[in-house]
Amino acid sequence: MNLSLVWDIFTKILDICFVWIAFYYILKNVKNNIKMVLIVKGVILILIVKLLSDWLNLYTVGVILEYAIQWGPLAIIVIFQPEIRSVLESLGRTQLLGRHKILTVDEREKVVYEITRAVEYLRKNRIGALIVIEREISLEEYIKNSTKVYADISDSLLETIFFPNSPLHDGGVIIQGDRITCAGAVFKTSMNPGISKRLGTRHRAGLGIAEESDAIALIVSEETGRLSIAVDSKLHYNLEPDQFRMMLIDELKPKMEVFFEADESDGEEE
Repeated sequence: MNLSLVWDIFTKILDICFVWIAFYYILKNVKNNIKMVLIVKGVILILIVKLLSDWLNLYTVGVILEYAIQWGPLAIIVIFQPEIRSVLESLGRTQLLGRHKILTVDEREKVVYEITRAVEYLRKNRIGALIVIEREISLEEYIKNSTKVYADISDSLLETIFFPNSPLHDGGVIIQGDRITCAGAVFKTSMNPGISKRLGTRHRAGLGIAEESDAIALIVSEETGRLSIAVDSKLHYNLEPDQFRMMLIDELKPKMEVFFEADESDGEEE
């Protein structure tokens, strides 16, 4: 086997890997965007009807569909430009090698302890709050337009930020690792039609950031004191304090740790 043959095999494998990575990120972002899902369904339906028209010799339908297929991509780009931009922005913010600080077990326990203490105080006093924890996808877009804090996380600091008379209480707090990076952050609100109309701006903003990133959004309702967590494009509403705490612990675990725990549980079942 000569060097040119080895290089040829290597480039083909690399080519296939790049294609699979591209498909993975496209499908991942399409899955989390309702409008993009509708686009994909529409395209599949048009292709099915086109195949049927060719098979049944439906000339007029076939001609119309040929024009639709020819000019459809351009129409999709024009009509759904905001959704396509959102997907591309999400890809741009993703860093393949990861950027966030990997917390030790002690650091993770401290983060959970301080957040749950603050959230319990906010819940009891009906003080609204939105706390966003950054993970793999950078939130620098929101950090740069907010008030920088760069302080160690503590329940007293979180309570002070969200105190009703504080100038920063209406925005969100962003946490990176075990530090509060900024306060007063403004997030894009979710346009998901499935979300209840009774939910306010904080819940919609929390779900919005969970739809366009892998961040964990913790929400305290100002009107009811109810606790919610938005993650992976889903809003888990009205959680009990224990449910809230356990879900936060699970979401903060590194992916590798979760993987090992799953393997151990499979071994116990056997």
